Amino acid sequence: MKRARTWTVAALVPLAAGAFLALGGHLPPEARASIPAGPPAFSDPTTFSNPYFPFQAGGYRVFTGKSGSEPIVLLDVFSGETREFPLGGGTVTCRVLQETEFEGGELSEITKNYFAQADDGSVYYFGETVDNYEDGVVTGHGGSWLVGGPQGGDPEGTQTVDVPALFMPADPEVGDQWMPEDVPDGPRELDEMTKGDVKVRTKSGSFEGCIEVLETDPVDGDTERKWYAPGVGVCRGKQKGENFTLVASTFAAPE
Repeated sequence: MKRARTWTVAALVPLAAGAFLALGGHLPPEARASIPAGPPAFSDPTTFSNPYFPFQAGGYRVFTGKSGSEPIVLLDVFSGETREFPLGGGTVTCRVLQETEFEGGELSEITKNYFAQADDGSVYYFGETVDNYEDGVVTGHGGSWLVGGPQGGDPEGTQTVDVPALFMPADPEVGDQWMPEDVPDGPRELDEMTKGDVKVRTKSGSFEGCIEVLETDPVDGDTERKWYAPGVGVCRGKQKGENFTLVASTFAAPE
């Protein structure tokens, strides 16, 4: 999943004998107080209650910002469609979030992202398929990966992973760390919640009770900060040379 050059695969938990091993085993124990310690269960995966990752079929979020000197527009569309992914001898139904990015007034990328919520309220990332555009023509699919691998219609070169990634814990705490992407020879990202109960101002208004998450690429060290509002999800992002802010949304923070 990309949002202002963001990556996402969680501490990919190796699948052994059809079961998950513990997530994030390489992270310091003190940084995992609120990180799931065992394999997730998905009895109702298309119903989302996570306050920092709401999913409203038919909903949308619109962001504006800049990448260098170029204006950018980002559109999140929360689709009503679903997709099945193989996992542990069964299947998990995922919701589809489509992200579209325009840079300098031109379409630059369309990404389909697949998410499911586990029974404990944590949201897991089952992959993304990416179409990169130049002059209105698809030029590549870099960063595409899927649990169980590509199926008919998926981009050529889509990487295969065995298990989904932890995208957003149910109740994150300051100091928690998780990896929403860790694809071999592909996107990698280490997330850490650095602040809680933050007030964030955006072009669509101000939000209370937000969390701040620092995203780091463990390969090149690039970082980005994102802010998530309860009931809304991501509302602002900033990294070197690039930023975005929410300008319109069908989501609303709880009263």
